[in-house]
Amino acid sequence: ETSAPVAKRVPSERTHHGDTVVDEYAWLTDKEDPDTVAYLKAENAFTEARTTHLDGLRTELFEETRRRTQETDLSVPARKGDHWYYTRTVEGQQYGVQCRRAVRDGETDPPISVAGAPLDGEEVLLDGNLLAEGHDFFSLGAFDVSPDGRWLAYSTDFSGDERFTLRVKDLVTGEVLADEIPGTFYGTAWSADASVLFYVTVDEAWRPNRVWRHVIGTPAGDDVVVHEEPDERFWVGVELTRSERFILIDIHSKITSEVRVIPASNPTGEPAVVAPRRQGVEYAVEHHGHRFLILHNDGAEDFALAYTSADAPGEWAPLIEHSPGTRLEAVDAFENHLVVSLRSNGLTGLRVLPSGTSDSYDIDFPEPIYSVGLDANPEYRTGVVRLRYTSLVTPDSVYDYDLVTRALTLRRRKPIRPGPDGREFDPADYEQHRDWAVADDGTRIPISLVSRVGTPRDGSAPCVIYGYGSYEASMDPWFSITRLSLLDRGVIFAVAHIRGGGELGRRWYEEGKLLAKKNTFTDFVACARHLVKANWTSTDRLVARGGSAGGLLMGAVV
Repeated sequence: ETSAPVAKRVPSERTHHGDTVVDEYAWLTDKEDPDTVAYLKAENAFTEARTTHLDGLRTELFEETRRRTQETDLSVPARKGDHWYYTRTVEGQQYGVQCRRAVRDGETDPPISVAGAPLDGEEVLLDGNLLAEGHDFFSLGAFDVSPDGRWLAYSTDFSGDERFTLRVKDLVTGEVLADEIPGTFYGTAWSADASVLFYVTVDEAWRPNRVWRHVIGTPAGDDVVVHEEPDERFWVGVELTRSERFILIDIHSKITSEVRVIPASNPTGEPAVVAPRRQGVEYAVEHHGHRFLILHNDGAEDFALAYTSADAPGEWAPLIEHSPGTRLEAVDAFENHLVVSLRSNGLTGLRVLPSGTSDSYDIDFPEPIYSVGLDANPEYRTGVVRLRYTSLVTPDSVYDYDLVTRALTLRRRKPIRPGPDGREFDPADYEQHRDWAVADDGTRIPISLVSRVGTPRDGSAPCVIYGYGSYEASMDPWFSITRLSLLDRGVIFAVAHIRGGGELGRRWYEEGKLLAKKNTFTDFVACARHLVKANWTSTDRLVARGGSAGGLLMGAVV
């Protein structure tokens, strides 16, 4: 039997703040070192050798997933102005096709197609498969149609370094203009008359630090810097408000933010500061009629909603007071309603505030655990909002919610093809649970679980426990086609909602970062121990999994 490769130990000292650390594996940071490459190759060879007996199962699982996945598909068209916009995917093709179709007389519901086929009267705006031809790598950055529907600003990356080349396409003639701006980052915004396009570039450290103004039809060399951010703690972004009245320049660090605004009708105007940056105060801006809505954490750990005059931003007047434990995450403004995205008791939610009244209400959903959020809603003057919904047993679903009648209309549920035995997918074959572990310091940690109905609760079932726990990112319940292959074989899948994430508000994040980072790791261990104690599984049947920041978690818990 092949033995595991052992990395050599080469003591290396580094000293910071008077503390000296001896790191015997620092040599592995040199990606070009032949010893590093040889060691990684040895690790891969060892993995191959130890898992070669699983080749048949691997092929079987891949085929199961492929069989259940409908590759030819079409998103629910979203209305903007005189068009329905949507994305199509085609079986065997790697990239999406971005399309639109004119709205027909009397048409209020989004058009649908059979089995993801193109809509009658379709206009292809951009085909990622054609753009990618002849390239080893392709990524689409910007995709931004001008307010009048005439121009498309889009950007492409063919090397994988996230430096995009920005171009403008005339959607009437189909021609790509001579305008070409290399080295751009994510984020674009159009002026009201579509004569000016704003975009972002990065510095040497890959930090988005400049917002530029480009006049359509002029050379990129004539472009003007609208804002340059010298403080290396801050990133910049740019966007057009849904009302299309203002260009927002968002400047933010991990704990502080500042927003500047330019009237979209006066794109050469000087950006005005909504509120000067103050260390530790985060805020975001949304335009609504005569006011700017301000979502902020000034004296409000889980954020509060206020507003100020759009003509002369100044004092903030409260709209939704701070409520500890209810984390306000975003506010979306429509002509006659506001929709606030929030989380409470470890679940996501949506709160509706009709304009001109103080009566707000939360939209209800029947499942015990789920994830809900707003989808693409490009239209400002609308009484219907689109939302997306999923759970551990419900495939990704798109609903239209009528803000006046409060009716919820299912527009689409992600199709799941029959499994290997030919049986149709039925959510009733699976069950989801919310359980709670108790951490070392007495804190209750939520766990989301899903299993096939009938899976034993006597400790004999194998279980995968997944965790992340960083950056206030929440691992809200999600549906997975590949997971069905696990569940159907009697495996339980568990998500540990550990501190460092944002599931239970800002404090949940604060108690799992910096000097409190250890809580992330001990919470995960507490969840694993609870699963064994509660007879979901046993110690020799439990697999832990995490990637990216969750990879740090895996290293620490092991």
